[in-house]
Amino acid sequence: MYEVNISFLDELNDLLPKKKRAQELSVSFKGNQSIKHIIESLGIPHTEAGLLIVNEQSVDFNYLVQSGDVILVYPARPELDRLSGLFRDGKLTIEPHFILDNHLGKLAAYLRMFGFDAAYRNDYQDDELAHVTVDRNRILLTRDRQLLMRKIIRYGYLIRSLDPENQVLEIFRRFGLIGQMTPFHRCLRCNSPLSPIQKESILHRLQPLTKKYFQEFHICSGCQQVYWKGSHYERMERLIKRLVAASNNGGL
Repeated sequence: MYEVNISFLDELNDLLPKKKRAQELSVSFKGNQSIKHIIESLGIPHTEAGLLIVNEQSVDFNYLVQSGDVILVYPARPELDRLSGLFRDGKLTIEPHFILDNHLGKLAAYLRMFGFDAAYRNDYQDDELAHVTVDRNRILLTRDRQLLMRKIIRYGYLIRSLDPENQVLEIFRRFGLIGQMTPFHRCLRCNSPLSPIQKESILHRLQPLTKKYFQEFHICSGCQQVYWKGSHYERMERLIKRLVAASNNGGL
């Protein structure tokens, strides 16, 4: 029987049962086990770990744990992610293209609102989500721990909050997106890019009050939905202010 001591740091504790938080845990197991297996046996997907220290040495997920090892698991953050390959010097190494599972439709709309590519359907099956994530080099966003624990998943994040606006804050913090926003450039419905369009060419599609009070319009290149800076734009501006405030306060 092997036995190791493992500690999860900072916000990773929130993913542990309350009685196991903020303490060194003793874990016993039989045979050779990778450190990835040990971490996930405690309910924490490998996507949430950014740095692994064993006996004061940095290791990767393939490290075979030895009896008596002392393990520290640091959370994945832009400045501390050494395992996924997503970051170099705190900056993303790939374009932030996301795919979201079936229960994150509002989050998908928010990400699109800020100009990010967010693939979403309400009928994705887990196998499809996993394979699209890998085949199309997307970052998987989900509240399903088991899905993130699949071996093929490299890029992903476990959503904590149930509130869509707070979920956006989580994503911006995890992937360092505060400087990459291009608001009002993507369709909220189908995710396709938006393009400016002359008001005169769409007058027949506008309601009387919209014709009267708005002059700037965009159209979706996919579904042809027309957009203007109405109430959803005001919500976006409020959320942008929250994001900037969090950034200035060191929260992002």
